[in-house]
This record gives sequence, C-alpha cells and structure tokens, in this order.
Amino acid sequence: MKGFFKWLNNNSKMKRWMLLIVVGIILACYGIAEILVLKEMSFTLVGKIIVVFVIGFLAIVIGLIGLNKRTLEVLVESTDKRMDDKKNVNVKSLIFNKTVYDQGPNIVVIGGGTGLNTVLTGLKKYTNNLTAIVTISDYGEEISNSRKELGTMPLDDIKDSMIALANEENDMDKLLNYNFKTGRLRGLSFSDIYFLAMKEVNRDFAKSIMNSNHILSITGKVLPVTLDQMNITAELANGYTITEKSRIPEVVYDKVTKINRIYLNPSNCRPAPGVIEAIKNADCIIIGPGSLYTNVIPNLLVNGVTKAIKESAGIKVYISNIMTEPGQTDNYSISDHINAIEEHCGKGVIDYCIYDTGEIVPEMIKRYNIEGQDLVEQSTQNIKGIRFLQRDLAMVTDGFIRHDPSLVASSIIELICDDLKYQDKQNDPQYMMLNNKLREDKRIQKIQKEMKKKEMKISKNPEKAKKLKKGKSKFSNKYSERIASIREADERTKRKMANRKKEKKTPQQLRNEMLEQLKNSKLK
Repeated sequence: MKGFFKWLNNNSKMKRWMLLIVVGIILACYGIAEILVLKEMSFTLVGKIIVVFVIGFLAIVIGLIGLNKRTLEVLVESTDKRMDDKKNVNVKSLIFNKTVYDQGPNIVVIGGGTGLNTVLTGLKKYTNNLTAIVTISDYGEEISNSRKELGTMPLDDIKDSMIALANEENDMDKLLNYNFKTGRLRGLSFSDIYFLAMKEVNRDFAKSIMNSNHILSITGKVLPVTLDQMNITAELANGYTITEKSRIPEVVYDKVTKINRIYLNPSNCRPAPGVIEAIKNADCIIIGPGSLYTNVIPNLLVNGVTKAIKESAGIKVYISNIMTEPGQTDNYSISDHINAIEEHCGKGVIDYCIYDTGEIVPEMIKRYNIEGQDLVEQSTQNIKGIRFLQRDLAMVTDGFIRHDPSLVASSIIELICDDLKYQDKQNDPQYMMLNNKLREDKRIQKIQKEMKKKEMKISKNPEKAKKLKKGKSKFSNKYSERIASIREADERTKRKMANRKKEKKTPQQLRNEMLEQLKNSKLK
C-alpha cells in the first residue's frame, strides 16, 4: 500500500492527470445518460450533449496520454543516476538518455588535475564512450607514507579521474581517499592497497587499470599516458633547468623569469597500451583545461601521442584556462597558451579553442590577484587555422573560480552536433539524440539560472522577501506597514488600560489628578 500511495505524492505529478480522467469519464457518462433518457429530440439539446461528450472523451484521452508520459518519466528517472535536476526533467530527454549513452560519440580527454576531472564530470552525462588519458609523474614531489610502505606508483590523477567518472562520486571519493587510522593498516590509503592488489592479481599494471574501469563500474575508462618513469623537466628563459616538477612554479616566480620549454627525461617514454588506439578512434579530442606545463603539454610529449592526434579524423578542441597560474603562465593570454602548445608539438593539434567570456565578479578576481593570479587575457591575435568559440563556462564554488562541468560539456557536445550537421548527418541517430538531449539540458540550465536569480534577489532584500511571502494578498503586501502601525497603536492603548486597572485608583484620586494637570497647564 505504501508503494501505491507514493504515486499520489506531489512529486510524482500524477494526481492532475487522474483528476482529468475522472472529469472526462463523468462528462462522457453524463452525455450518454442524457441520450438514453431523452424523450424528445431537438438540435440544440443534441448539440449540447454531443459537445459535453466530446469534451469528456478528449479529457480522458489527454489524461491517459499525460499519465503514461509521466509514468515513463518516473520509471526512467528512477533508473537514471546521472540526472542532476530531477524536478525539471522531460520524457524526451529521459528516453533518449538510455540510448544516447551507449551510442554517444567517442571522446578522449587529455590532461590531469582538477580541469580534466571537470570535463569528465560533465561529459559522462552524454556518452559512455569516454577515455581519460592522464599524466603520471611525481618526480621531485614528496612521496606519501602509504606509497613508501606499499611501493606503488603515483596514481593520484588516475584515482581522481575514476572518482569523476563514477556514478556515485561522493561515495567513490570517500572510499578511494580513505586512510586507515587503526591497526596494522594505520596510515595506509585504501586506493594504494587496491591498486597494488589489482597489480598483483593481473600481474600487469596496465591491465589492472583497465580492469578497474569495469570493477568500479565507472563511465568510460581511464588510461595512464605512459607506464615509463615520466620526469618533467623545465628549461627557463635564463637558461636555468628545473628537474623537480613541484618546484617549477616556485623557482620561476623567485627567478622572475618564464618557462622556455618543457621536456621529458628520458625523452623516449612509450605510450601505455590503448592510448594511441583511443586517440585514433576518437570523434573528439579534448585538450585541457589544466596546468599548461605540468599537466597538458607533458601528455603530448609522450612518443606517438601528438602524431596520433594530428592523424585522427576527430575534432581537436582546446579548453582554455580561466585564470593564470603563478610561476607557470603569468600574464599569459589565450594566444600565449596555444603558442606554447604549438611550439612543443607543432601545428595541427588544435582545431577549436573554447574560452570563457570573462564575466566574473570583480571581488573574486581581486582575491586571485593577491595570490599573483589574474584572468587569462582574451587575446587571440596572430593565431591562424584555429576557430575560437566564446562561451559562458565559469562558476564560483567554495570561493574558487572553476569551469562549470555542465556548461563545458554542453559546449563540446554542441560543437560535435555542428560538425555532424556540416557532414549532412542531421538524420543520423547519434545527431538526433545528442541534439535533443542538448536542447533539454539547455532548457533545464535556463530554469536553474532563473531560480538562482530569484534566490539572489531574496538574499539581497530579505525584509522585502518576508513581506512578499506566498499566500498573502496584494492588499496585505501593499498596506502591511500601515496595518502593522495600527496594530502597534492598539497594543499601546491596551497596555495603558491594563496599567490603569493595576493601579486601581478611586474616582476622587482621578478627579484630583485632572485638576492638578489643569493648574499646571494654566501656570505654563
């Protein structure tokens, strides 16, 4: 019975259609009953009966269609774990979701750090065919006690990418980042123990990562760019060389210089199994966002990766950073980022560059300025052969300026749809499904923006918001202040009367007080 009554909750949105069907049945039955008991026929009376019957019949049909549609929404919604906003869903998007994931485009995302995971979080809502190619390097960085004890490789970026691609991100985050606090396992990380166990079981590190994609039931797959020791070395403009990845920003900042180039040591790092194949089969290759010299370019320097990107028929897209990084990209513009990539890898690696509009609250930028960071200058001069797309990509979360996963993903999917349209594939199932889902997501994003605007207005004027509460009449809202003042006056009168009663003065005492007041007024 509990399950039955759940269908009648306000969230289910079923009652309206049930009511419409009931009304339709009543009207249709009334029309039939009138015909059965009718003794004399007249055109006006018959016309009225037919109109009532038709309205009732249409109400039944519309109610049944609405009820079935809503039932589909509820059923698909309950099994679709990737829906962020379940209040504003539409049956079209929900039905398409179930097929668009498996038949979605092959997308490869290359990078590392927070930027890579932001893109993955957004794109997993559009396709299952996702491959994250991640940097593995901790050369010069302090090794954790857990890694020292177990002797594992630097897998933090792989772990974070798996969390980003998980259906339940929060639960996966808690599990893989859990550190034991008691017993023999004290100080050890669950993720390090897990990856070591997988390596021992599969007797091959690459296989252990590939199998983890299935075991952890993540969307798509995560691949290390190389299994070789990948040491990132920076050569500065003043000729100074930094061989420790973690010290690059610090030394550049202290020496008041800039990075001339980045290279791998040794230079013959081989790509991990599956990396080149994923790039060649990709419909779209995403580079960035992320730390330009420590997460983005190093992946492209692994043998065969840049060549595979250039030879791939897929769209090559660079997602530009929103803010500069102190010690790496100080005073860099968008064109400086792209020039740095092309100087290391040559032309043909980027077809499109998507960058943020830069419409960020100045107060937030001032906070970053204190740390030596600023907005990436939106200069795209002297860059040929690349199309630049300006999109609203930024959001502020926990006091930080970040790429919005949904906005980044929708920009990429929109680009893929435009490419399919250019190839005259408007009737292709992939295009139709992606385009439909994109429209629905934009509709939901629009609703969410409007809701945020309302919340902002309420937070700015809390007193006004209280007065304009739902359920109050226009008269009440308009004259609320006047009504409040009248009530206060009444309260004061009541208090005076109560005080007089407490004093219990005799009529003679009251008369004497009045005479005293009159004398005082005359003297004045």
